[in-house]
Amino acid sequence: MSKPGKRFRAAKETIDRDHLYSVEEAVKLVKDAAKAKFDETIEVAMNLGVDPRHSDQMVRGVCQLPNGSGRKLRVAVFAKGAKAEEAKKAGADIVGAEDLAEQVQKGVIEFDRCIATPDMMPLVGRLGKVLGPRGLMPNPKVGTVTNDVTEAVRGAKGGAVEFRVEKAGIIHAGVGKASFSETKLVENVRAFTDAVMKAKPTGVKGTFVKRISVTSTMGPGVKIEPASIGAGGQQ
Repeated sequence: MSKPGKRFRAAKETIDRDHLYSVEEAVKLVKDAAKAKFDETIEVAMNLGVDPRHSDQMVRGVCQLPNGSGRKLRVAVFAKGAKAEEAKKAGADIVGAEDLAEQVQKGVIEFDRCIATPDMMPLVGRLGKVLGPRGLMPNPKVGTVTNDVTEAVRGAKGGAVEFRVEKAGIIHAGVGKASFSETKLVENVRAFTDAVMKAKPTGVKGTFVKRISVTSTMGPGVKIEPASIGAGGQQ
């Protein structure tokens, strides 16, 4: 097993792993520790009091980050006719129908987000085994199955982040880059955690948000006091 590098060890020494920081303090520590030679992604992880094995405890949604994610997403749209033209004008990287489905079936997936108009879902549905495991299957719950392709494409390009709880009850997502200002990162963290809290299922009992942490690609995690983002003791 490889040992952590000097940069990681030095950053870790500046953080009290048992302390719960305010969101502002946590973002500053993570940003200061992001010293890699590339623009590290800042990620938020939330441990939720849910059991995703139960359908009434599934947490899923989308968050439009106010300051964007810093990622340049390649967006594909399954559409025909006027909607296909609309998608192209909105800035979609790939637009198609049967031709695009054929590429996907062959394993040629050159996009990071997939959008489809409702009439295309019988075609797209057959691609579930390919798109599903990659988290690319269009879904009306997160706005990727829609007739408003302009809004969907612009949202994806502008920083819309999808989230879905994993088996262990954890949700995580990139909410910006280390090059962002602290203010912008704090705003993005708050927007993301707020979106997750609003997606709380009715079947959840007890504390919904148990733990929150923020980290950079190459840095140590910093725990956030849930109350500093309005999630403390949320039932």
